[in-house]
Amino acid sequence: MTQAVEDGATRPVYYESRVIRLNLDEDTLRLIDAEYEAMAQNTALCVIEKSKRELGQLEAILGADQTIASLVDDILHHYEHYRADLLTGKAMIVAYSRPIALKIYKRILQLRPDWTEKVAVVMTQGNNDPEEWRQIIGNKAYKEELARKFKDNDSPLKIAIVVDMWLTGFDVPSLATMYVYKPMSGHNLMQAIARVNRVFEDKEGGLVVDYVGIAAALKQAMSDYTARDKRNYGDPDIGRTAYAKFLEKLEVCRDMFHGFDYAAFLTGDDLEKARKISGGVNFLLGKSVAAHDLPDKDKVQNVYIKEAQLLKQSLSLCSSLVDEKTRFEAAYFEAVRTMLVRLASGGTGKALTLSEINARINELLKHSIKSSGVINLFSDTGTEFSLFDQKFLEEIAKMQEKNLAVEILKKLIAEQVSLYKRTNVVKSETFSELMQNAMKRYLNGMLSNEEVIQELLKLAKDMAAAHTEGEQLGLSSEEQAFYDALTRPQAIKDLYEHEELIALTRELTDALRKNRTIDWQKKESARAGMRRLVKRLLKKYKYPPEGMEDAVKTVINQCELWTDRMV
Repeated sequence: MTQAVEDGATRPVYYESRVIRLNLDEDTLRLIDAEYEAMAQNTALCVIEKSKRELGQLEAILGADQTIASLVDDILHHYEHYRADLLTGKAMIVAYSRPIALKIYKRILQLRPDWTEKVAVVMTQGNNDPEEWRQIIGNKAYKEELARKFKDNDSPLKIAIVVDMWLTGFDVPSLATMYVYKPMSGHNLMQAIARVNRVFEDKEGGLVVDYVGIAAALKQAMSDYTARDKRNYGDPDIGRTAYAKFLEKLEVCRDMFHGFDYAAFLTGDDLEKARKISGGVNFLLGKSVAAHDLPDKDKVQNVYIKEAQLLKQSLSLCSSLVDEKTRFEAAYFEAVRTMLVRLASGGTGKALTLSEINARINELLKHSIKSSGVINLFSDTGTEFSLFDQKFLEEIAKMQEKNLAVEILKKLIAEQVSLYKRTNVVKSETFSELMQNAMKRYLNGMLSNEEVIQELLKLAKDMAAAHTEGEQLGLSSEEQAFYDALTRPQAIKDLYEHEELIALTRELTDALRKNRTIDWQKKESARAGMRRLVKRLLKKYKYPPEGMEDAVKTVINQCELWTDRMV
């Protein structure tokens, strides 16, 4: 088990007891203990007979209407508040028996009548089952369809109620929650809880929610494993593991915000919450690396991102133990982390939108703390962070959070440069060099926040002007890239008529379109053929002029970039 976790093949399993929520009396608990004892005994005839008598009593108690009502009420509360919005929301309820499984199913639909596609019963069908049961259980093909849906992360089927089926050999990686209402022990118990230990995205671990006191049986089963396993995973109780880790990381995040008051996020209106998020990001971006004795690669914001991620992961397991105010505070730390991650990620060419950030933070708050309100970082949630929007650039220039303004501008320019790297050789090299020079002077202390913002704003405006240059010349974006390559030496425009350059640009683009080949990326002969074609065309226009032979290299590079992207 330990090796599998360390190798990344599985995730650890954690345990949460909810037995007390059912208000089970001492007699019932004694019967459950007797069931565990019977399972641990040899299957002698006298043991089997005794077990049958006691199990009959246990079935009657665990299946009582009042007990089922308490069970389902607590499962629904726990699932909807703490688990439904985790990963894909998949959960499994392990019922004591087939009749009890159906009672749980009916009670859930009684309380949540619109969940007909969200919850299903998966169990074997008996020859003497009433017709009502048969309609719910379905035939073999129906069960196979349920299996397909439960494995589909986008399917509306989220909760499977099982008895024995699906407890071995059935893997759904995103499944992170198992509600146990059935005594199990030994190998059967370990097989069952392994349903929630599969690796999936940033899944921290699987959570087993216990309603019948399996803790002792779990520890006994663990004793069959090595000493290292018992040391590492012998105590999977979230109260002593995940919750303790959560409190530790909560203090770390609080310490990193020492000197910044974010209390208004907990009590203020939407606008105040939004300001505290952006203010928190600005605060961390402005923290000195040297003051924290950290190497440059471990900048304060990067350390914070790691610690806040650990806070989020531990909360995903123990949220039911955390009070609402503290969950709200953790949601603030996660909102700041979300913005920092988005700002820190490399240029992807994808537009950064306000709606994207709003949606993530709103979902976080709604799911983590069940807040009825939402946060809008800006009033117009559909607005894009766009370098080509003059109004937006003016808003950035007026931001009080100067550190955040620098990061947003740097991010947007980097994304646009990344886009140019796939389409336009000249623009990518030109603007990349200008941005790097500005940021180098800023990091070396030669430019203040205000000065670097002005330089980046000027660069953004230059990029916006370059973006519209093709339209003014009547060229498409790909024709514009060839035009930029042809006219990179400034003197070119003085040595050729404007109409000549436009005609050469269009003829060059058209020739490349007509001579694309599927062998382009595999055969050097195809690339050589393209280069000969380009040089013949340039020669026709007597390009380049004498003394500017290097200009051909830029044109060839642009042609190769275009062909690589199009083939």
